[in-house]
Amino acid sequence: MTNRWVLFVPLAIMGLLFGAFIYRLVTPAETLIQSQWIDKPMPLFDLPPATAGVAGLKSSQLADGKPRLVNVFASWCIPCRAEAPQLEALKAAGVPIDGIAIRDRPEDVAMFLREYGNPFDRIGSDMQSSVQIALGSSGVPETFLIDGKGVIREQIQGVILAEQVPEIVAKLEAMK
Repeated sequence: MTNRWVLFVPLAIMGLLFGAFIYRLVTPAETLIQSQWIDKPMPLFDLPPATAGVAGLKSSQLADGKPRLVNVFASWCIPCRAEAPQLEALKAAGVPIDGIAIRDRPEDVAMFLREYGNPFDRIGSDMQSSVQIALGSSGVPETFLIDGKGVIREQIQGVILAEQVPEIVAKLEAMK
């Protein structure tokens, strides 16, 4: 009689494992990867122009006293195309925007800008994704709010939505 309960131990262990499995399915882990550069100066870089007619981008240019956005994008990125109208709206609201083109050819960047508009003051070409990786950027599009001293204050992962535009403008105004 005392050995009968031993027969149920494997069943109990299986039940606990099954319960743990179900728990992880219904409560997924955090999927956003936050940059470790928040509240730190932009990492040092000097990127050549991504296409003709647009200046390249240096990290030292981001500490000019004006808060701004740095948008990490690519011409081959479908969500970047969806984000283009919001970047144009931010530019129209007076927000300075610099871009970092990831693994992109100059002719493709030029075609992207012709088709979707050019909200950027400068666009650096990051052919090896070294600056993207240094920033802790996990993909494109991704946008960083930079204060006038060149310090990263916030990271927006994914497409900027139309309803976020006024909030972004207000945050940058508050940094002045």
